[in-house]
Amino acid sequence: MPYGQLEVYIGYARGLEDQNWLTDMNPYVVITCHTEEKKTSTASGEGEDPEWNDSFLFTVTHGCDEVHIKIMDENTFQDDDFIGETTIQLEEVFREGEVEATMYDLYNDDENCGSIKIGLTFTREERDECDEDY
Repeated sequence: MPYGQLEVYIGYARGLEDQNWLTDMNPYVVITCHTEEKKTSTASGEGEDPEWNDSFLFTVTHGCDEVHIKIMDENTFQDDDFIGETTIQLEEVFREGEVEATMYDLYNDDENCGSIKIGLTFTREERDECDEDY
């Protein structure tokens, strides 16, 4: 299992399924790598085609072999709405060091509900075998 820093670039989403009837959606992205979770800012009023252009760093340790991406619609007076999600396996970025920004399909109950542009960069760190933390 590689150790190091994983940078996740969140670019933009296209064709999101609108969760609102009267107003534009206010989407944000929740990125989870193993037990670490980070969130983009809310793309207020950007509706079905939001842009974030933001990057997040995750520490990769034992058990981190995928990144889970979830898009939510922020609501003021009620719970946020789930829009869609995808999971990206990290084998390629561990092997290559970088995966160029690519469009990934988003799903809600096995139905396609848009896509999101994500890039990945991995910087490997050498670790002493005695240093492993679980």
